[in-house]
Amino acid sequence: MDKLRVAMVGLGHQAEEDHIPGIMESEFAKLVAICDPDEERLLIWKNKLNLPAYKDYKELLHNEKLDFVIIATPHDSHLEIVNEAAKNGVHILKEKPLAKCLAEAKVIKDVCNQNKIYLSVTLQRRFNPIYSTFFQLIDKIGDISYIEMKYCLFSSEPHNGWRGCKNKCGGGCILDMGYHMVDMLIWYFGLPDRVFADFSSVRNGEESVEVEDNATIGFSFNNSISGSIILSRYYSPKTEYIKVIGSKGILFVERGKISRLKSNGEVIEALTRENAWSTAASNQIDYFCKVVEGQRENISGPEMHLKHMSFIEACYLSRKKGEFINPHNFLEEDGNK
Repeated sequence: MDKLRVAMVGLGHQAEEDHIPGIMESEFAKLVAICDPDEERLLIWKNKLNLPAYKDYKELLHNEKLDFVIIATPHDSHLEIVNEAAKNGVHILKEKPLAKCLAEAKVIKDVCNQNKIYLSVTLQRRFNPIYSTFFQLIDKIGDISYIEMKYCLFSSEPHNGWRGCKNKCGGGCILDMGYHMVDMLIWYFGLPDRVFADFSSVRNGEESVEVEDNATIGFSFNNSISGSIILSRYYSPKTEYIKVIGSKGILFVERGKISRLKSNGEVIEALTRENAWSTAASNQIDYFCKVVEGQRENISGPEMHLKHMSFIEACYLSRKKGEFINPHNFLEEDGNK
């Protein structure tokens, strides 16, 4: 098929590290324009890529003939850009989260359905063989009893810029970086039916903090499998893992490695990748191109991500009420299963 025409909206870290290199390696997509409100940043990328450059995404969508856009901008801008792209019949591949909150997520889903466009949320781990190998090994550890997840990193300024303002970001470590762990949990095991969360914020002097920096989330499935997620953006060293305890052993997923162990911790087998899986970003873009062409199912669309947003909504409501919350209740209210 001819390469689909894509524009990059937002030229920050994610665009530089993942999306632009991913487009350049893509078999099915071609970068034809870029957009960012920061004039200095826009000029740098314009000179690098020699492409049409726009400060205003509305002008971009009006002037360029596009098949889809990739959105990698602050969370508070996503709904407006999604709405404008959808009205122009342009499909959307966007950074996580789906939305700032569950109510906004439902609006995005309706906008996409009404305008008959595809939207997918970018989650590169789903296109990384380390993480997909999980499904080939999980049956080998018997009946699962416990799931332990941890994703921590250190930022000296966790509230820097828009990420410190709740109106702009929607939430702290649970909604932002924690979205990856929520996705892994739902991808591997489905949506839990009990969630309990507590969290705290890092204070610098008298600074007022609006969002959480550290969180502990407990969850369970039908009272048979339980687990926990620890999240922090003020906790060194950088750590990311998923440990699954079964009756016949342990499955341990790290960044760049997956291992199957005996119950005593002895390694039985492992798959390792020392460097980042460079094709994950391009594979994700190629997959979305096939979604747009009707050749693949949209596995990361709004309908699926309502589960993620329901889990996160349950976390924040649990903290407020001090009790377990069933995230399925939010889906039932919207008529989803």
